[in-house]
Amino acid sequence: MLIDTHIWIWWLVGRDSSKLSAKEISLLDQHAESGTLYISAISMLEVQMLVRKKRVKFTIPFEQWLREATRTDVVQVLPIDITVILAVDKLPATFHGDPADRIIYATKKAHGLKLMSHDKQLRKSNV
Repeated sequence: MLIDTHIWIWWLVGRDSSKLSAKEISLLDQHAESGTLYISAISMLEVQMLVRKKRVKFTIPFEQWLREATRTDVVQVLPIDITVILAVDKLPATFHGDPADRIIYATKKAHGLKLMSHDKQLRKSNV
């Protein structure tokens, strides 16, 4: 299962039950345990930008958080490779305006994964 950036943050930072349901947390935990929980490499950049803009704060330095959050027993990081870029190229021009979300959705398509996101546009997409 591929997870959107906000899901990754919410799951790791306090396991915030006001943002994630118990069912979602359980599903994330199960996928992490089985090594089938993925993020797009672009999610790391999105988190860095959120930290830089002070929209997200961690109790540990960002570098330490990122290294811990991308350990292979937590998530598998999928690269932005030619397969993903070709999947982005197949998305309609009217598809989601955020380039990071376009890459995340294309990563889902390129790897044949389900996507967990609270982004209404991504959830409704069936491109």
